[in-house]
Amino acid sequence: MYKIAVIPGDGTGPEVIREGLKVLELIAKKFNFKYEVINYNFGGEHYLKTGETLPDSALEELKNCSAIYLGAVGHPKVKPGILEKGILLKIRFGLDQYINLRPVKLYNEKFCPLKDKKPQEIDFVVVRENTEGLYKGMGSFQDKGTKDEVAIQISHNTRRGVERCIRYAFEFCRKRNIKKKLTLCGKTNVLTYAWDLWERAFGEVAKEYPDIQTDYAHVDAICMWMIKNPERFDVIVTDNMFGDIITDLGAMIQGGMGIAAGGNINPGGVSMFEPVGGSAPKYTGKNVINPLAAICALSMMLENLGEEKAANVVEDAVIKVVTKKLKSLAAGKMGYSTQEVGDLVVKYL
Repeated sequence: MYKIAVIPGDGTGPEVIREGLKVLELIAKKFNFKYEVINYNFGGEHYLKTGETLPDSALEELKNCSAIYLGAVGHPKVKPGILEKGILLKIRFGLDQYINLRPVKLYNEKFCPLKDKKPQEIDFVVVRENTEGLYKGMGSFQDKGTKDEVAIQISHNTRRGVERCIRYAFEFCRKRNIKKKLTLCGKTNVLTYAWDLWERAFGEVAKEYPDIQTDYAHVDAICMWMIKNPERFDVIVTDNMFGDIITDLGAMIQGGMGIAAGGNINPGGVSMFEPVGGSAPKYTGKNVINPLAAICALSMMLENLGEEKAANVVEDAVIKVVTKKLKSLAAGKMGYSTQEVGDLVVKYL
């Protein structure tokens, strides 16, 4: 019996989560596993009514769940940063979800903005450190509000945090067993303290994995090669900030935010899975948003729970919908409504 915490969130989040839960209901019957959904209505509307983001008591409850399934947070009437810090980052840090896992996989070449790239050429995974770096929120102001103001933002990296992320990436690369190549993405020529630590840790851990080919590239070069030669990548490991940036670029080359899913992973605890496109408030209630990213996130959740066969069946159904049915992956241009796309996935299950 899996206890699934569901946070539908804001904007189009509830619409895409609804379709994901529709898929979960059928796949659970097909593979004979049981689950319980526990709904948490945290998000913009709840904050506007109560002034509360995510209380400590709810965080403690989440620690006892099997997984968390998140729609989106972000509300046009709430100042940016409040919900993200109060809900997303609080869960990531509070549950020590120290890996952000972002597959970049092209299902249909007609949705790729890159010329002449085939699905077999865009199939890699980014392992992003998820609880340190610039996202730690450390820093200070000097002479705030004056013409001499200085703002200091600290990238906080620990040997423990860096090494466990790198080790996870090596293990993931070995399990993935495709090219067995791990690329470290950084900026060693300028960010000499943090990336000295990352580079040393990467080199030391690499000695334990002689079967994995390794290389290094600056983050700006990674961005260029993701456009020019995405086939060179298998698994990329990087820090919190660079990971945040290059994964959105990855989402675009795989077809857009409508298909991009991610996992916030604690390998020994509770993990959270989500579509990465945000709440998209301008599409709220129009039944036009693409739910496939949320359904792909569900597939990632199933795999994380150990239901790998079920996860593969869900992904195969998504691939069929993308290759056989949709005119576009963009909201309002799919040729089907949100609900109809969910129904198509269910049909192909």
